[in-house]
Amino acid sequence: MKSRTVIILWIITLFLGISVFAIKKSAGNDLKNSTERSAGETLVPNFHADKTATIEITSADSAVTLTQKDGTWLVVERDDFPAQTTSIYELLRTLTDLKVTQGIEAGPSFAPRFGMDENSSDPSQRGLTATFKDASGKNLATVSFGKNLDSAASASPFGGGSVGRYVRNHDDTSGFYAVSELFPSLSADPRNWLADEFFQIEKIQTINLSQPGSDKSEWELTRDDETADFKFTDAFPGVKIDPNAVSPLKSLFSYTRFDDVIPASEIEKRATPEKLQTATITTFEGLTYTISLQPANSTNPQPGSESYLLTVKASGELPKERKKAENETPELAETTDKAFNERHKTLTKLLEKTRKFENRTFEVSSFTVSSLLKTRTDLMDKGPGPEAQQPANGPGPVFTPPVGIPSP
Repeated sequence: MKSRTVIILWIITLFLGISVFAIKKSAGNDLKNSTERSAGETLVPNFHADKTATIEITSADSAVTLTQKDGTWLVVERDDFPAQTTSIYELLRTLTDLKVTQGIEAGPSFAPRFGMDENSSDPSQRGLTATFKDASGKNLATVSFGKNLDSAASASPFGGGSVGRYVRNHDDTSGFYAVSELFPSLSADPRNWLADEFFQIEKIQTINLSQPGSDKSEWELTRDDETADFKFTDAFPGVKIDPNAVSPLKSLFSYTRFDDVIPASEIEKRATPEKLQTATITTFEGLTYTISLQPANSTNPQPGSESYLLTVKASGELPKERKKAENETPELAETTDKAFNERHKTLTKLLEKTRKFENRTFEVSSFTVSSLLKTRTDLMDKGPGPEAQQPANGPGPVFTPPVGIPSP
């Protein structure tokens, strides 16, 4: 081979090598993650969870503001009703430790692709935006939460289901990020942030229910002790009570839960005073509870979703000392006094807790109060059915001969 040909071949080989290197380098630059944060880094660096005093969360159809006053978290849209602090602290902790699993280089205009379209009226496309501020109103962080990241998109070996969520740190305009947290409890609905503690009634002695829209009594029940069944206080001769109908009343309001707190500005719109009923409940321990109930006007009525507006007031003075029995031994007195004092503390807390709710109007499900809102007839024992009323020695069944066989 001539030297000239060899030189030409070397030149071609060198040129091809440079070209391949340039292509690989270009491809490497294209694949390189150019977002500000890479996998494993914190999404919101230097986030001051301890300085957070207000959290604003918005979606396509709702918004909630959580604020801290005098060390207590409150829900602003519910007239500063106490908030569920456990959920708030969990959100702050999760955001503080939130790590990036993948960065996607894209400008803010790509937000709709990740389910964070702030102009959309569709909740599934709008996502959620949470803004965190300190006590002076200074913005600490703003984060949007978009679509869930399914296993197929993340090449997860664990099969179907969501394995993360797309998020955006508004202080970072370099792109969007995938994280492993789903934030399932994050919501812009004020109802989902309300503290769920509610009043309780124990050891009921009497219940008096008024008729709808009237002060006249529909019925009154009483019982002799905590284990006895209820009976009408004014039963007519021969009238019996249905034990199955009144049995649930023994534990009435023992484990009550509410669905929502109605803001003062909404009460008149939701109320139905013509159907208002009042239940007066006394206990064996000297407490009286006055509870008002009325069907709630629903802004979005649906079959089976009926609810009631409820208010509660508590009164009564707890005895400071117990009545000692005759010939009580010192040992028995010590044990009994200890039990009395413990019960007194429990009742004091129950009474104080109930009185915190006295200026509030709650929305409860119809199921919660269905056992109470019965008519007098509903509580009466209807007795045996018509078939069972046949006299024991009455005539037997009539024999009807088959067709074609003459009667004897």
